[in-house]
Amino acid sequence: MACESAFPAIMDEQALMGLNPNADACYRQRALAYFEQLKESQDAWEVCAEALAKGIYSDDHVKFFCFQVLEHQIKYRHAGLTGVQQQLIRETLMKWLQFQLMSTQSEKPFIKNKAAQVFALTFVMEYLTLWPKFFFDVLSLVGLNPNGLDIYLRTLMAIDAEVVDRDILHTPEETRRNTLIKDSMRETCIPALVESWYQILQTYQHSHSELTCQCLEVVGAYVSWIDLNLIANERFVNLLLSHMSVEELREEACDCLFEIVNKGMDPVDKTKLVESLSQVLQSAGFFNLKQDEDVDFLAKFSRLINGMGQALVLSWTKLTKTADMKVTAETLQALEAKIPLMLQLLMHEDDDISANIVGFCYDYLHVLKQLPLLTDQQKSNIEAIMLAVMKKLTYDDEYNFENEGEDEAMFVEYRKQLKMLLDRLAQVSPELLLESVHRVFTSTMQSWQTARFMEVEVAIRLFYMLGEALPASHGAHFSGDATKTSTLQDMMRTLLSSGVSEYQHTSVTLEFFETVVRYDKFFIVEPQHIPVVLMAFLDHRGLRHSSPKVRSRVAYLFSRFIKTLHKHMNTYIEDILSRIQDLLALTSPRRSLFMFETAGVLIVNGESPADRKQVLMRSLLTPLMEAFPPLLAKLTQESDEERQTALADCLGHAVGFASRTSKAFNNKQTVKLCGCSEVYLDCLQTFLPALSCPVQRGTLRSAVRSFLHRMIICLEEEVLPFIPSASEHMLKDCEPKDLQEFIPLISQITAKFKSQVSPFLQQVFMPLVLAIFEVLSRPAEENDQTAALEKQMLRRSYFSFIQTIASSGMNEVMANQGAENIERVLFTIIQGAVDFPDPVAQKTCFIILSRLVELWGGKDGLVGFPDFIYKHILPACFLAPLKPTFDLSDAQTVLTLSECTLTLKMIHLKRGPEFIQYLQQECLPSLQVSPEITQELCQVLQQPDTKVLKNYMKVSTAPSFFY
Repeated sequence: MACESAFPAIMDEQALMGLNPNADACYRQRALAYFEQLKESQDAWEVCAEALAKGIYSDDHVKFFCFQVLEHQIKYRHAGLTGVQQQLIRETLMKWLQFQLMSTQSEKPFIKNKAAQVFALTFVMEYLTLWPKFFFDVLSLVGLNPNGLDIYLRTLMAIDAEVVDRDILHTPEETRRNTLIKDSMRETCIPALVESWYQILQTYQHSHSELTCQCLEVVGAYVSWIDLNLIANERFVNLLLSHMSVEELREEACDCLFEIVNKGMDPVDKTKLVESLSQVLQSAGFFNLKQDEDVDFLAKFSRLINGMGQALVLSWTKLTKTADMKVTAETLQALEAKIPLMLQLLMHEDDDISANIVGFCYDYLHVLKQLPLLTDQQKSNIEAIMLAVMKKLTYDDEYNFENEGEDEAMFVEYRKQLKMLLDRLAQVSPELLLESVHRVFTSTMQSWQTARFMEVEVAIRLFYMLGEALPASHGAHFSGDATKTSTLQDMMRTLLSSGVSEYQHTSVTLEFFETVVRYDKFFIVEPQHIPVVLMAFLDHRGLRHSSPKVRSRVAYLFSRFIKTLHKHMNTYIEDILSRIQDLLALTSPRRSLFMFETAGVLIVNGESPADRKQVLMRSLLTPLMEAFPPLLAKLTQESDEERQTALADCLGHAVGFASRTSKAFNNKQTVKLCGCSEVYLDCLQTFLPALSCPVQRGTLRSAVRSFLHRMIICLEEEVLPFIPSASEHMLKDCEPKDLQEFIPLISQITAKFKSQVSPFLQQVFMPLVLAIFEVLSRPAEENDQTAALEKQMLRRSYFSFIQTIASSGMNEVMANQGAENIERVLFTIIQGAVDFPDPVAQKTCFIILSRLVELWGGKDGLVGFPDFIYKHILPACFLAPLKPTFDLSDAQTVLTLSECTLTLKMIHLKRGPEFIQYLQQECLPSLQVSPEITQELCQVLQQPDTKVLKNYMKVSTAPSFFY
């Protein structure tokens, strides 16, 4: 706009038409442009203020629009407004509020909320300076008018969000301002606000329940930081308790009381508050729970009792640290008086009500754990909690196992809370827990055929949970404590001999297998039970179950079972392998992955001679090798993208399965000792052509690369002939991700084979580096975070690769690249050390520089390198720490500074007095460092202890280091 005053004094009606959600796109675009115009104008927004003050528009969208424009002015331009304009905003808000008082119709909630936000923003900006009487002005205007009070209460909640809410991040300046606002409010207007709340609650409790609930929410929000005596007094609490008997109000009243109880206080005062509240609630009959009570209210009530209980536990914990034994004992007594009610709520059939009391329950058990001796009543309480947990762990009939939705997810979360209680029970009384679970488990297993699935499942589940709740000696439950060992062994025998694995419900089946694997060490003690369990795994109960979910999970559990007990499997190996033959297919990737791994473990760890192992491994992997070439040929000819993806996935799975079998080898059972080298070399030969496939490169390269990683570990130098051609294919048409994932492979080869791969590395070094440079130099959109992150990760990988070469003692790889190439690489390292604000990469770069100085910086080092040290490495050691982005509060940056210091020490070690002289006469003066600091630094550098230099650099890396 060329001239501010030329802006029309009336609103653009055509633009306003675009505010309607159903308006045409061109109108909506015009409305958006108009909004931006009004926001940025010095005074054009005043037409919105006038529209609100005079109630010109009845359209809700226009009113909301006007408030949005006002909000922008207050939030972002308040300081730039003239005194007259600030006054205009105040008057507009009060006139609009007055308009509400006279209106017979209430505004829509979204308008009232936006208005409340604007009131709150104005309050925050002006209360301490221009509008100290904000609340008095509002209250004197609205009186007891319901429409006005509605806006007043919404404004209070909006102020709470702006000034108090801890979940909203504030700048230090905002935090200081908010503290001043709260202090000022406490001094001037809080008593008046509290009085207004009391009047609202009393006046409208029977006629305007929504208004009363709003007011209760306000009290709950503000009680955390105002004087509690203004609220926790007889007249207020009695009023709140009367609300507890009104159906429409009682949930909010519960929440309000919860916030009162939750307020931070002295432990003695807190106990008194909770106890007085408790007595009043008990007298009013709230502790006598009715079975037909509304569950929503009981969930809130349970939360309130939980808060009261936890408050008493906190008071007791604080008081135990004092010497007042009497008050401590009284607090414990008050706490234990709530236990019967806590147990009733914990046992309630509604899980929400039960879940809300778990915190109190957990904390109470922690109190009992700290007591030197338990009374009979306390032991009885422990038992009651234990029985409640066992009962509440049980699934109900409505649980949908086939299609788990939100309700099921909530029950799973609730079960986790109950598990925490069970773990805590185990800490307080392990003997009692063991005895109770044993009793429930044994009785259920005796009659599982006639029991309902949820009873059988929970009995096995409890047995499973014991394994995590009770401490295991040396990782096993079947050594150490005799009673525990004997009981657990007895339960395992019962589980296996009862026939419960035949129970026809997926939850019981899964729990059976989970428990068998949980206690797999039992079979080391009693291996005679292994055949029974193997059959359960291998038949219709396990790997051939009708449910895909069960089959998939059992495949994983079976692999774990075999891994633990492979020493006991020799007799069964070939039988198992023949039984799982049909399950080693490409069609069920997750299950097959574990099946191949299991087969590998069985073959490798068996007691067969090497030639037999080779035969077994070949018969395992040959179907994969035979399937691979035809699938690859099919993929290269396929044009349909969906079919391409499916074929590539299938090929990827084949490589992945072969790779998984290799995980069975270890230092004692190597590929060579097992006679399996040839089989895996054949696999390599079969899989490598996939690297040159022109379609679905990402999937295929990733799979083959992972296989190569495994083969480098397993085949050792036998893999080396395959590396050059594999590298050549992987470096073609690279994306950042391809390169980033290829570099670790080369680094692995470098670190493992060192001089053996030196000729190959010298050959591949520059093509790889140039491929990296090419990718890093590609332009990317300014706000493309993904591309920026990919480049950062690639840069890190590149520096890690250079570091691997430098630290593997293979300096000839870089040294033989020709002076121009060496210089190019060195400059990238200097750039990485100084220019990019990435401390992880910077640290790596300084490690490289230090190593290169060590290798090439001496008298017989690389020609021209000392000159490079003085011109580039040395300045980098000072320039990097002085960058504004060099943040010493960051741990990685501190490590970078440490490596930078070590680089300086290494230069001094290699160049001696010449280096000190260069620092004094050329380097530091050119960086404008004062003679005094130059002298000081040179002295510190010559100290033998590196720590002295590190500490000096830490305090000196600031602009004050310069003149």
